Amino acid sequence: MEPEAAAEERVAKRGIGPVGAGVVAMCLGVALLVNGTGTSGPPPQPGVADVYPDEARPAPHDPPPLAPLPAAAPTRVRIPAIGVDAPLTGLDLEGGGRLAAPPTNEPNLAGWYRKGTRPGAAGTAIVAGHVDTDQGPAVFYHLGALHRGNTVEVDRADGGTAVFTIDAIEVYRAEHFPDRRVYGATKAAELRLITCGGGFDRTAQRYLGNVVAFAHLTGHHT
Repeated sequence: MEPEAAAEERVAKRGIGPVGAGVVAMCLGVALLVNGTGTSGPPPQPGVADVYPDEARPAPHDPPPLAPLPAAAPTRVRIPAIGVDAPLTGLDLEGGGRLAAPPTNEPNLAGWYRKGTRPGAAGTAIVAGHVDTDQGPAVFYHLGALHRGNTVEVDRADGGTAVFTIDAIEVYRAEHFPDRRVYGATKAAELRLITCGGGFDRTAQRYLGNVVAFAHLTGHHT
């Protein structure tokens, strides 16, 4: 039988398309701030200069990508530009191939898809977090305020820290979420940060889409 870790890395390198619909589903029922129950106002959305049109691909990597690292589980994520410093928990798929959400009672907790690529290894790694909960702004509330060139640091169980550079920030409507573009296979070490966004439906009490930050590995230190 193939070892579990090897099987997971093999799956991650060829893409994890079924997760797409689940990340959208994660946004249901957690958008109370936008509906008038909080005082922080709606979460920021990417500016025009940081969003690529749907038909475009992210620009050439700058700075150049670092060669992928050996696989190691992530333990913490930091995004200095928006003040994120959060522990990471493993996320699984629920029924229908949907990605389970981090618990809402821990707003400063993000999650990573643990049957996919480990951040820093070859493939597309997924880190997801709530934009807000009934307690107020959550871990990825300011994700839409990121810009190209901002950095993301992911501490790993091997004692190292993988450093990623943001390439693009995009917003997608739930019904047009591009699974292949977001989760598609790659031989490079890439990262996707995902939260809710794209406007809020007051009647349905849900966000209308997702904010996705694209990043690639550019550094590593211990």
